[in-house]
Amino acid sequence: MTFKELGLGEGLMEALGYMGFENATPIQAAAIPLILQKKDLLACAQTGTGKTAAFILPVLEHIATYPRDETACLVLAPTRELAVQIEHQIQAFAYFADISSRAVYGGGDGQEFEEQKKALINGANIIVATPGKLISHLNMGYVKFANIRHFILDEADRMLDMGFVDDIEKIASFLPKKKQTLLFSATFPPKIKALGKKLLNDPEEISLAVSKPAAGVLQVAYCLGEDQKIELISRLIADKPQYKSIIIFSSTKKKVGQIVRGIQKTDRSVQAVSSDLEQSERELAVRKFKSKETRIIVATDVLSRGIDIKDINLVINYDVPGDAADYVHRVGRTARADTTGVAITLITEDDMSKFGKIERLIESEVMKAPLFPDMKPGPKYDPSRRPSKRRSFGKKGGNSRHWKKRK
Repeated sequence: MTFKELGLGEGLMEALGYMGFENATPIQAAAIPLILQKKDLLACAQTGTGKTAAFILPVLEHIATYPRDETACLVLAPTRELAVQIEHQIQAFAYFADISSRAVYGGGDGQEFEEQKKALINGANIIVATPGKLISHLNMGYVKFANIRHFILDEADRMLDMGFVDDIEKIASFLPKKKQTLLFSATFPPKIKALGKKLLNDPEEISLAVSKPAAGVLQVAYCLGEDQKIELISRLIADKPQYKSIIIFSSTKKKVGQIVRGIQKTDRSVQAVSSDLEQSERELAVRKFKSKETRIIVATDVLSRGIDIKDINLVINYDVPGDAADYVHRVGRTARADTTGVAITLITEDDMSKFGKIERLIESEVMKAPLFPDMKPGPKYDPSRRPSKRRSFGKKGGNSRHWKKRK
């Protein structure tokens, strides 16, 4: 279906034509007509399917049709990177319309804060914000949200995973009761439905199945011990000099630093991206990676959703993601736009059941490759294997609270 068939106005059609967009993705085709009808919406579709355009285009149409010098739309996003990306897309789509927007997020300097404050006071038409930073502005009393007509939560599941549920509900309390609320999520757990019941009014629901990894992705897994991971990925990377853009995903910020230090012994062109870095440092690292100045970037899942980096040759899951859908998001960073790529996952004994869930989700068995001949063989893959139970130990043999008998 084309965007013209969806009922968008001439101004937006001109912008879309200028950007080379003609046909809508499934989530856009399903969501745009409902949003144009001013219905509340609970939509589930994975990252990379065009969700941002699905909610921004019809909202821009509403704002352009009924222009006012006030903040009409609030978008919440889980990370600074995603907030900035959404705001950039708004600017691109609104190129032929007199609509202002501003991203509000933490990590900037005093000047950045003052510019955000000015946009909130003067009423930029669309505010895209991270919950925590917006709460800081709201607590100071100058934010003008009395005329909000559209409230959008993007990557809602990720915001809940990051502990923002209380912030979201507090922000909602500052908004008018009569408004359109749109909740977009990459997954559809019970907590999302519970949040939807609190925020949405008689919503329409859209649930698109999580897609399988693109056909151009060669998926490979290695079964090994935790202490073998750095050696394996260092050798794999050194063995593939033709791979110019590599992302390594870690489950924790602590491991990000460990991986970077380990890889630097054989490849100096590696940088970390995590919330431990200042915003300016994170943005610089991503820019260098996009421009191919940096070959390898090591990150937590902050990069697996919402960050548009093209031409990734290799994705490495240093840890098996806890959510099977996150595997698809991570792997989706490579083989985009009909290109090819490789996705490697490192599986320890404790990860096997989690990886079994991933294989069931994608309805495919991922090839298990042998380690290098001079490395100790890894464990045999068994998706029915359960994680081992561990106790917490102190420096002198354990935490006594675990071992004392209750009286």
